[in-house]
Amino acid sequence: MSTADAGEAITRAHHEEWAKVVASLARRFGDLDIAEEAAAEAFATAVQRWPADGIPPNPGAWLTTTAGRKAIDRIRREHKREAKEKQAQLLSENDSAEPIGAVDDERLRLIFTCCHPALAMETRVALTLRMVGGLTVPEIARAFLVQETAMGQRITRAKAKIKAARIPYRMPSAEDLPARVSGVLAVLFLVFNEGYLATGPDTDPVRHDLTAEAIRLTRLIRALLPEDGEVAGLLALMLLTEARRTARVSASGELVTLGEQDRGAWDAAMVAEGHLLVRERLALGLAPGRYQILAAINAVHTSARDVNDTDWSQVVALYDQLVRLDPSPIVALNRVIAVAEVDGPEVALAAITPLGGQLDGYHAYQATRADLLRRLGRSEESRAAYDKAIALAGNTAEIAYLTRRRDQLG
Repeated sequence: MSTADAGEAITRAHHEEWAKVVASLARRFGDLDIAEEAAAEAFATAVQRWPADGIPPNPGAWLTTTAGRKAIDRIRREHKREAKEKQAQLLSENDSAEPIGAVDDERLRLIFTCCHPALAMETRVALTLRMVGGLTVPEIARAFLVQETAMGQRITRAKAKIKAARIPYRMPSAEDLPARVSGVLAVLFLVFNEGYLATGPDTDPVRHDLTAEAIRLTRLIRALLPEDGEVAGLLALMLLTEARRTARVSASGELVTLGEQDRGAWDAAMVAEGHLLVRERLALGLAPGRYQILAAINAVHTSARDVNDTDWSQVVALYDQLVRLDPSPIVALNRVIAVAEVDGPEVALAAITPLGGQLDGYHAYQATRADLLRRLGRSEESRAAYDKAIALAGNTAEIAYLTRRRDQLG
């Protein structure tokens, strides 16, 4: 068997089996740390053995069995030998399945389990992205706009708190779901975003495996909580964004902005489903949450046959509503992009300047500044901002787009 074939099989197994292996081990051993490390060791063993021995008939079962042995070995090594060996023997001999609770999807169940309300919201989201989403610490750090070391420490502290407080690893009941769903939605939103526009230079610019999985899991949550408006809003947002996927990167590997995309290449069925979800929520007349407003903004964009037909005033009004719910600098930055279309680049530049203190190291902030300065004819300042954006960006398609725009400056 070729190394390439084995590598492809291991990558596919990581996408499909990681959460299952971690969930199985965490149930057996009651320790997320052991579960993650044993799973990582099992995949490392697969990298060594599969090219020589061949891909096993059931890769998931092979990984789970191998990881279980790794976990038992670690327990024997690192803890009091006599007590832990007895525990390991009992665990290896009695692996009866626990009740699955209200959620019967392995990955979604693990996400709900990790999103324990005893942890701060940002902490539970970061931990779940690492344990279940399979995102790396650098990817998670970029999602939160913090340093890698700080994010690594945050995840480590979360695991330590789970141990110290003896937070039980158990399947959530139906009563647990409402208290945990906001954290779960935040996790899926960030997983989707990493797939929609990957932040690392060593991955595909658009990762369909992540966006598809986020949509699948959000559909499952909607079936569990059909009356939850934010679940419906997030699903609509994902569908309206994913509908544009095939039009977002050119054949040459360059990002294609919304205004330049071939709208005929959008997935009409996804757009229609997303619009229907938005209309259903609007018809109820209830105050919308963050994801519902973001979905409504995307509905405005995808309703226009051409970028020139976009109702930018409506987009600004929706962002005004969103800012009241989420006064974050990222939301303010996105609002400025719409303001530029309504009031012009000069007004938008004045609005974006105060955000520099918080977003100076964020590539999208520098890219937006560069575009506004370009539109105002301030080419040298625009070039400097493009240089900063290119240096900060990790997505190869986005770097190609920004480089072309910079090189077009007079």
